[in-house]
Parts: sequence; C-alpha cells; structure tokens
Amino acid sequence: MGEQGPGSGRKTAKTAKAAPEEAPEQSPAAKTAARKTAAAAKKAAAAKKTAPAKKTTPAKKAASAKKAASAKKTAPAKQTAPAKKAPAKKAPAKRAPRKPAHAEVVAADGTVAVKNVPAKTVAAKPPTSESRTALVRRARRINRELAEVYPYAHPELDFENPFQLIVATVLSAQTTDLRVNQTTPGLFAKYPTPEDLAAANPEEVEEILRPTGFFRAKTKSVIGLSKALVEQFGGEVPSRLEDLVKLPGVGRKTAFVVLGNAFGHPGITVDTHFQRLVRRWQWTDETDPDKIEAAVGALFPKGDWTDLSHHVIWHGRRICHARKPACGACPIAPLCPAYGEGETDPEKARKLLKYEKGGFPGQRLKPPQAYLDAGGKPAPPLGAG
Repeated sequence: MGEQGPGSGRKTAKTAKAAPEEAPEQSPAAKTAARKTAAAAKKAAAAKKTAPAKKTTPAKKAASAKKAASAKKTAPAKQTAPAKKAPAKKAPAKRAPRKPAHAEVVAADGTVAVKNVPAKTVAAKPPTSESRTALVRRARRINRELAEVYPYAHPELDFENPFQLIVATVLSAQTTDLRVNQTTPGLFAKYPTPEDLAAANPEEVEEILRPTGFFRAKTKSVIGLSKALVEQFGGEVPSRLEDLVKLPGVGRKTAFVVLGNAFGHPGITVDTHFQRLVRRWQWTDETDPDKIEAAVGALFPKGDWTDLSHHVIWHGRRICHARKPACGACPIAPLCPAYGEGETDPEKARKLLKYEKGGFPGQRLKPPQAYLDAGGKPAPPLGAG
C-alpha cells in the first residue's frame, strides 16, 4: 500500500504537470484561442515586416528629396555659366566699335584717325584707297579749281559750223589742234560744203592734208564722211550720237566733241590728254576710252561733262605734260596723287609752261575774245615763222 502511494502520487504530479500541455488539444475553445493568437501573431509579424517597407518609402522620398535639393544646388551652378556670359553680351565690347563712329567725326580715336587720313591729308597727297565719296569730292574740287584757272576754256579747233568741226576733229587724230587749225583754212576755202568735199579729187585733198600726217587715210575718211552726210542726212551733220558714230572716221570721242560744242549736248571727250590726267589723278585706272568715259562721267553731273573735258584737256596741254609735268607751277598740286612726277621747283616748273601760261601762242587762229582778253595769243598761220 505504502509503495503504491508514492508511485501513484508521482504519477499524479506528472499528470498535473502535463495537463497544461495537453489542455489545448483537449479544449476546442483553447484551440480556437490559440489559433486566433497565432493569427494575431502572424499579423503582428506581418505588420512589423510591412512597417519598415512603409518607412523605406519616406526614406526613398528623403533620398530623392536630397537628390532634388542637390540638383537644385547644382542647377544654379549651371545657370551661373550663362550669368557669366551675359555680361559678355551686354559688355561694351560690342558697343566699342560704335564709339569710333562718333570719334570718326571728331578724329579722337587712333584707328579712326587712320581712316580719316584721306580727308585730312587730301591737301598733301590723296591716298589710293580713298572712299567713293572722297573721290567724288576731290574730283569735283579739281574741276572747280581748273575752271578758275581756265575760265575761257573752249574747243581749240577753229570752226564756223558743225561740218567744219566734225572734219577738223577727224583730222586732229595723231596730230595737234594747232596743226589742224593751220591746215583747215585752205581745205574749207576750196571745199566749203559736204557736197563739195564728197566730189573732190582725192589726190588734191591729200596734198592739202599732208601736214597733218596720215594724210591718205584722213583723205579717205573726210571724203567718205562727206558722202555719207550727203547721202544719208541731206548734207547736214546729225545731232544724235547713234547717227554720228555711223559716219566714216567718227568715233565716240569725235561725236562728243561735235555734240558738246556744235549742238550743246553734254559729252566727255576722252583724248590722250584726258586719259593721262584722269589716271594721274586716280579718278579711274581704266585704259579703254569708253570705260574711262563711263567711270569719269559717273563722278560729275551730266551738265558738267563738256566744260570738264575742256578744263582737263587744257590743263594737260599747258601744265600737266606727258613727259615732264610742271608740278611746281600746278594750281591743283595739293589735290594730285601724282605730285612729284615732274619738276617741283617753282622757278624751273614755270619754264615748262606752254601756251598762254608760258607766253606762247595758243592753238586757234581765231580764238574767242575772252581768251584774247585773258592774255592768250592766236596761233600763227601755216608756214609762218
């Protein structure tokens, strides 16, 4: 009996201790509670797991915010570069070239002073690179000053009508107006009209024209010219350029001489003197007479063309000679780029002057009264000593 008590007591104790472990299995309510507790535990665990995920989103947002903040900080850095360039756009560097435009008038800037050298030094020696405006002004000033020196400038061929003028102009090729003026009185005395000269004996005409040189070619030209006037224009000299240049021996130079001096139509006479002087004065560098005529004509009003031709030709014959110009006695020396090509000593230069400026006879046998009043002398007749 005693051995069973303790044995059974121990079994009871063990049973009592094991009872709590086996209780959930035995009680359905406990099982349900346990299940609920486990489910709650799972939800809590899941909640714990999801909580950091929710917290990570703000972290990412914070990181992105930091990146955005850094981007904003860097953005101004990128904008500062244009800010540095902006002053370059607004800087006076671009406006600086405009300042000389004002200085160009007052000649304050050094660079502008160089540009203004033509205007300042034109009185000494005009540059070759002068502007178009400066060239026009200088050319017109030369013409005005020559008009004061030669106020009586006129065509230096003797003539009484358009027919005599056109024939004399044809004969003036390759010779002087003086030689023509000494020859034409005998020619017109024997053949006063186009009809007379058209019917003339060529050999007789050649003998009269022999002193002018190239007399055979000139005889052919004046006889052919006279025949064309009779056949095409009724013995009258036409007053239109397009008609004149169709006549034998008549070019633009001859046509403009006739138009300007017989009919009063403006024209530029480009003879050897004219060509030489306009190139010396750097009005043009053309060598073709037609191109010279166009270039020089563009520098002057059309109404000035005829007198301009007289002024230039007169100056070329009297002072600005081909071989040795009298630079020291030239009234337009301060305006001439070629000053110094001739004699610059005033006393020596005066000895080079020709015609009335040097006390010698002029070109015409019967010059205008204004020329005689100014001290000009008529040319001697042919054969006179």
